[in-house]
Amino acid sequence: MRRSVKLAAVVLSGSLGIASLAACGAKSTSTSSSASGGGSGIKVGMAYDVGGRGDQGFNDSAAAGLDRAKTDFGITANEAEAKNGESDSDKQARLEQLVTAGYNPIIAVGFVYQPAVEKVAKEHPNVKFAIIDSDSPTQPSNVTSLEFTEQQSSYLAGIAAALKTQKKQVGFIGGVQSELIKKFEAGYRAGVASVDPNIKVDVTYLTTPPDFTGFSDPAKGKSAAQGQLDKGDDVIYTAAGASGTGAIQAVAAKPGTWAIGVDSDQAKQTALAAYKNQILTSALKNVDTAVYSYIQSVKNGTPETGIQRFDLKSGGVGLATTGGHIDDIKAKLDAATQQIVSGTTQIPTAPSAG
Repeated sequence: MRRSVKLAAVVLSGSLGIASLAACGAKSTSTSSSASGGGSGIKVGMAYDVGGRGDQGFNDSAAAGLDRAKTDFGITANEAEAKNGESDSDKQARLEQLVTAGYNPIIAVGFVYQPAVEKVAKEHPNVKFAIIDSDSPTQPSNVTSLEFTEQQSSYLAGIAAALKTQKKQVGFIGGVQSELIKKFEAGYRAGVASVDPNIKVDVTYLTTPPDFTGFSDPAKGKSAAQGQLDKGDDVIYTAAGASGTGAIQAVAAKPGTWAIGVDSDQAKQTALAAYKNQILTSALKNVDTAVYSYIQSVKNGTPETGIQRFDLKSGGVGLATTGGHIDDIKAKLDAATQQIVSGTTQIPTAPSAG
């Protein structure tokens, strides 16, 4: 459910920006919350990837960080989301409208915004931007990259899958065959192999760039998962945004199989409550922590700059324990975690063949 609270406190320029965003076909909401002691005066623009608030994963995690910042800092926020099939120019227009409406900083959720962020940030050097999951050597100094070591949490997910599979055959579904999602695949493969290199890992990608609908098509996710189940896979890890809900549904329909969620703790998601007993765990990517940390740094007058990397050691990634399904393998997962944190275990960021 998308929450939309119209505010009398939103200035005219903000209202015009919202109208322009709606005209572009993207959903937009403007919200505010006052912390004790009054509002901060900070206006945060949030540009979501396809699926937006309510995707049960990546975007929702970003939204959770924004919500916490609203409560703690009394910020005003304008939230807009991308739509399937849009161009970089559409994304640029969305960011430009947030700038025109007076939002600063502006946070872009997802690597697909990189070209748009670079262009708009160069044209508006006094506006601070943050982008999640991307960086570029050509991006201007007013852009901060918020990145994660997804391969680390995926490695732990791979260990869990290898220890739980009964058929010695597991699956991985990626939303879009991109460098980012390959990090998830690489970590998962390595984790499985660390337990038993003879376990087969089936890999399916839903789309390839420039088609990014693999992040927002539950039907594709469900079909891919069903295909892997038909092959005999009994644990399936899906890193595919909103498409992952379809994969979880397919797994839940087959007794004796496990789904592994991604980004947020998907066993806690209301929309997935009916399937939680077959969600083994979720590879957490705490986008909420990164968003909150960045907004806090702006509020404190010392905005984070450059590349900010959130890893297992800092709590930026991890593995969910909801449901108690991995309690019996906790000791092995804890040992693997310590080896990663200490640097003893180095995890690849690109999958090897096989």
